[in-house]
Amino acid sequence: QVQLVESGGGLVQPGGSLRLSCAASESIFKFYVMGWYRLAPGKQRELVAAMTTGGITNYADSVKGRFTISRDNAKNTVYLQMNSLQPGDTAVYYCNGETFAGMRYWGRGTQVTVSS
Repeated sequence: QVQLVESGGGLVQPGGSLRLSCAASESIFKFYVMGWYRLAPGKQRELVAAMTTGGITNYADSVKGRFTISRDNAKNTVYLQMNSLQPGDTAVYYCNGETFAGMRYWGRGTQVTVSS
């Protein structure tokens, strides 16, 4: 069973930055796409950013120009660099990986709170 473990969340002031990490227990080459989702109170889960093994990226309109997804294959880790954070970015952020066979795996999430 593949495990995905997120880290890097916390409390940050508006305009600040955080970098989230998602460490996989196995090679991330097994995933066709890896991404970050978020769930805020009273809202539906939404895709924040995703990246395929080929390097194709997709971002939610609300984070374009502020967030960057990247991956380090040698470390089996995917990152989400978040800049110019806003209170509306407050949520639990989840790492997701989907294999070529269509299996989906989720991490347990990391809390990001943007507040002054």
